[in-house]
Amino acid sequence: MSINPMNNKRFNAKTLSALALCLLTASAMAAPAKKTLKKAAPIAAAAAAASVAYASRDMAAPAKKTLKKAAPIAAAAAAASVAYASRDDAMQLAADIASRRDLPADWVRAQLSEARNLPVVTRLMTPAGKTFVKNWTVYRSRFIDPVRIRAGVQFWQANRQALARAEQQFGVPAEIIVGIIGVETIYGRNMGNFRVMDALATLTLDFPQSHPRAQARTDYFRGELEQVLVTANRTGSDPFALRGSYAGAMGLGQFMPSSWDKYAVDFDGDGRIDLFNSATDAIGSVANYFIGHGWKPGLPTAFTVDMRAQGENLATLLAPDINPTFTATQMAERNVRVLGAESYERPLALIELKNGSSGPTEYIAGTENFYAITRYNWSAFYALSVIELGREVHEAYLSNQTAKN
Repeated sequence: MSINPMNNKRFNAKTLSALALCLLTASAMAAPAKKTLKKAAPIAAAAAAASVAYASRDMAAPAKKTLKKAAPIAAAAAAASVAYASRDDAMQLAADIASRRDLPADWVRAQLSEARNLPVVTRLMTPAGKTFVKNWTVYRSRFIDPVRIRAGVQFWQANRQALARAEQQFGVPAEIIVGIIGVETIYGRNMGNFRVMDALATLTLDFPQSHPRAQARTDYFRGELEQVLVTANRTGSDPFALRGSYAGAMGLGQFMPSSWDKYAVDFDGDGRIDLFNSATDAIGSVANYFIGHGWKPGLPTAFTVDMRAQGENLATLLAPDINPTFTATQMAERNVRVLGAESYERPLALIELKNGSSGPTEYIAGTENFYAITRYNWSAFYALSVIELGREVHEAYLSNQTAKN
């Protein structure tokens, strides 16, 4: 659903510092602005290093103070970016959207004229220059840590009734809902502060052409941009009031605009849908999203395996990637025994979890519900992090409840 910077191997403190400077220098600056930029560099670098999106750890007081000081610098960076009003391709896009979506042409043109190109967004979407070996242990450590677990316990305690109701109504375990919201935003601590219109306009008009799926991704983000405009026009709201990730995802569960339109629900019954401030709405909406993407109540998410497949057998089992394709019997015929699945007849996927170039590779068998989690983010690492964070939070929550009693 969202494109989380934590999933990007290049998203480190050095990169964040460079990106902060890139955003500030998006357009030609006068001497006073350049002077501000020079002063801003150490602040931007420190702020980047302290960012919750980068490091899921409690920040020390000096880092928090620095981050607070960096806020006006970030605002100046946005102001320094280039407005799309001067771009012919942006105005042509406005005309196309107005025609296709039956929107007032002048209104659409005015919205895109106000949108600004953010070079930092293009940079974040640019593929890494060198290949890297995936490392499940390192990836997992970014999400299953004491900070998220403590925050998750607090979230579960505060929203236990909504979680229980969502599990009963939709058949999606509370653990999975809690895992998603924890991985995505640390339970609302980091929902993103990009103007969604700026992010989506940039990804529509300036998506990096070096990306192997550049056209498909450009088309996707154009659809999301169109959805923001359609919704804003229908409701009379200001599309520039929306804030989210650099990919345009919003709220506690980081819903993209089209997912908000299709799957968001008023789960607290107050007559409106608010995924930014209503944890109850977010809980119900995440559960509804999973049902819309094939979640099957009662099925497990994965099984452990006794892995002995090699060569052609292994290649055959891994070929479908995370798509459930083989039965437990078919896996056994290729030397992979799925433990505890003797009577399980639904399709499974052999999931490979590499641990760097020298660590042992792990394997599990993912079910259709494991695959449903990857509809949020096409990554087995992501899905397993959601599952394991939810499990860890649930165990800590139950332990706390026992201690209280």
